[in-house]
Order: sequence, then structure tokens, then C-alpha cells
Amino acid sequence: MTDVARADVCAVAIADCFRGDGEILANPIGTLPTLGGRLARELHEPRLVMTDGEACLIGDTPPLGEAPAVIAGWNPYRRMFDVVWGGRRHVMMGAAQIDRYGNQNIASIGADPDRPMRQLLGFRGAPGNTINNPTSYWIPRHSTRVFVEKVDVVCGIGYDRAAQVGAAARFHELRRVVTNLAVLDFETPDRRMRLRSVHPGVTVEEVQAATGFELAIDGEVPQTRLPTPEELAVLDRLDPEGLRHREVPS
Repeated sequence: MTDVARADVCAVAIADCFRGDGEILANPIGTLPTLGGRLARELHEPRLVMTDGEACLIGDTPPLGEAPAVIAGWNPYRRMFDVVWGGRRHVMMGAAQIDRYGNQNIASIGADPDRPMRQLLGFRGAPGNTINNPTSYWIPRHSTRVFVEKVDVVCGIGYDRAAQVGAAARFHELRRVVTNLAVLDFETPDRRMRLRSVHPGVTVEEVQAATGFELAIDGEVPQTRLPTPEELAVLDRLDPEGLRHREVPS
């Protein structure tokens, strides 16, 4: 099977980020992260706890855009913080910028934070997320504008800053970075970003050219795994409108 859509490869790679998590709160943010999280819950991580995006925990796995048929519990903001502070959550966020150690920026673009060239979301929950629980990132457009030598503002902390914090960062873990080109991780001795796999049809050289710093590469880089027929069927059921293909065209 070589004609699989790139969006399906990305969705499966995102689902694999949650593999082995067990009974924790999975909090994927965005279209493809939500789809990948629900795919993981449906097929290999049934104990994952997920929200409806508002204030409830869901008891089923609804398609994108549909309300859950089963509400498993109430999850107000205060209770969410209790989960976050205990490290029992795996969040997948986006990044306007990210560097080789995983420092993330979603606040603003420009060297002077008091007079930014572009104002973005703000810090939001990134500091608390990255210091308190496992974090992964989804980047739908892999480019040198996102993968930079140095982020303009540090919102989510990377491994270099977590090492300086010490015991307060005991729950810090950057799991994966999934993009439209590749899967990356930080499984290196110095915790630099490593090229874990390239998606079908993408070369290592293309990924490096789209990255603003040198990636760690261990020998021959494998291809990101293809979805199984069962996974493709579940993806079509969870995303009947094909929203994933709009985010990552083939």
C-alpha cells in the first residue's frame, strides 16, 4: 500500500504518540491531533481519558464535529489543573516556533517581546503543560520559519531549560514532534531533536532543508509506518468529512 494519503500517515503517527500511556488524560489540541488521539483510544489505548473540548469527559469516541453520546464525567477548569499538576496528562500542542531542544513559542514573533512583529496566541497553558506533564507537538507545515535556531519567546520549555530547573521539572517530557514531513523526538544523549522517521515520499534531505538547525540523525532513517486497513477504516468513521485532508493535502 503506497498510495496512502499523507494525512492518514500523520494521524497514525499522532496516535502512536499516545501508545502506552494507559489511563491518563489525553489532551490533543487541533483537528489532526484530536483525530489521532481518538484513533489511539479506539484501537490500542482504550483507557485514555478524553474531553469534549469544553468541560466534560467523554464516554465514547465520536466523529470530529459531533457531540459525544456518552458523558463520563464533569471536568471543570479547576479539576483540569489538578490533573496537570500531577503529571497525569499528555497534551499535544502546536508551535509557531520550536528549537533543537524543544523550546516552543506561541506568543509572538520578533526579537523584542514588547514590540512584536506579530502577536500570536500568548503563552496560554504552555508553561504549565511542559513543566508538569508529557507534551508532544503537531506542526502541519514543516519549515525553517517554525524550526528555528532560537525561539523569539519561550512559552513551553525545552530540555535545556528543564535541566536548569531541576526537581521542579520532574514531570517534564517532550515525547514527539509530528509534522507533515516527518516524526521527530529527543531520544539523544544531549536531548537534541532527532529525526525519527520520514513520511512516505519524503527524503531526509528535504526534512533537513526545511529545518533551521542541524537535526540529530542516527544512521539510516526509517519510513514512518503506514496505516493498517483497520486504522484507515476507523479514520474514515471518525472523520467522515475528510477534515484531515484539508489540513494536510496529499
